[in-house]
Amino acid sequence: MTDGPNEQWRAVVSRPLETQPFVPRSSALSVEIGAASVCGRLSSQNTDHYLAVRLGRLQETLITSLTAADLPSRFEEYGYAMLVADGVGGDVGARASRVALSALAHLALQYGKWNVRVTPETERDIVAQGEFLFGQAHNWLRQASRADFRLADMATSLTTLYIAESHLFFAHVGHSSAFLMRDGILTRLTTGHTIKRDRRAADRPRGFDQTRWDFGHAVTETIGGRPAAPQMEIEHVKLLTGDRLLLCTNGLTDVVTPDRIADILAPRRRPKEDCRRLIDVAVAHDSPDDVTVMVADYTLPDSPRSEPSGEPSTAA
Repeated sequence: MTDGPNEQWRAVVSRPLETQPFVPRSSALSVEIGAASVCGRLSSQNTDHYLAVRLGRLQETLITSLTAADLPSRFEEYGYAMLVADGVGGDVGARASRVALSALAHLALQYGKWNVRVTPETERDIVAQGEFLFGQAHNWLRQASRADFRLADMATSLTTLYIAESHLFFAHVGHSSAFLMRDGILTRLTTGHTIKRDRRAADRPRGFDQTRWDFGHAVTETIGGRPAAPQMEIEHVKLLTGDRLLLCTNGLTDVVTPDRIADILAPRRRPKEDCRRLIDVAVAHDSPDDVTVMVADYTLPDSPRSEPSGEPSTAA
């Protein structure tokens, strides 16, 4: 029996909207993070602090007259940030690292327009936002140091990673470190802001009247250590599934060689377990300074970005 005109029309009207599924890489990204910290042999208290946050966007239908077939299912996409702060100057340093990370966590809510999808345009936005947030954290620390004369010398190192899709942005001030491990090779992403390093790199002598001493390191750039904002580094590299990331304070790198660190990370245990192993090795080497480590395993399935038909998607 042939459908009549009415049946054919009802079939057209009731047909669900034909759409191509939109699966941006930001919705498939997975990062497993572990962290550990211990007070150094010569420290009265641990002046290190660490923080990992997931930043994202959500779309969920709450109520509608449309059918489920007309609408996308619940959608989430994320970026990840990891931060390590190493306070300079004994007990005051513990306050400094705490204030810096607390400030950034609050500033992320106040100013954060998080680009979890990356294009050439949003790359520039991410860098600009990183510079702005570091500057704001510096201002918060300066303001906090004026609240009590005993906090006048508050300063901290700060190393951060931001992961969006297959992109890693890292920003750095001070003498902590960030590493990337790929195919058994451990690569240092950051260089320390110390007199030893700066003298080696400088073409001419320079003044170091704003240095801060921390367990034998003369640190030339810090958050909060001087009125002017620090000279920070923001760099960008591409990530591959299986990459491992390490953030650590100099309490680890002062006593454990990069080769030994790579040996510990190579078997790819869970990040939390490898953090504990790195801490144990540093303690066994009698590290005088506080030791903080964060390890992250990065995974992004090899599925091509799928754009909906019609107008191209807008990165955000």
